[in-house]
Amino acid sequence: MKLLADENFRGAIVRALLRRRPDLDLVRVPDVGFCAADDPTILDWVATEGRLVLTHDAATLIGFAYERVAAGQAMPGIIEVRQDLSIGLTKTKGAVNANKR
Repeated sequence: MKLLADENFRGAIVRALLRRRPDLDLVRVPDVGFCAADDPTILDWVATEGRLVLTHDAATLIGFAYERVAAGQAMPGIIEVRQDLSIGLTKTKGAVNANKR
């Protein structure tokens, strides 16, 4: 699984994921040179790279993702994580959601 952490995604969660899974292919928006890039630009890049986006941004990013799907464009996926969850709960919730699929 290839992931991109959105620009405002909590660094503590990124660090916890990488501690738990050091082999995880996870990059952050600044790592790939997209600081202050708009959401459509980021979604174009993740579609090309086949990455899922980790985000706290339910307000705009998800809307742009729906627009891509409606236009028949590639959209690997978005994982929205609530900002108010503790890191322990985030891991548990993620594991539960992954098992439902």
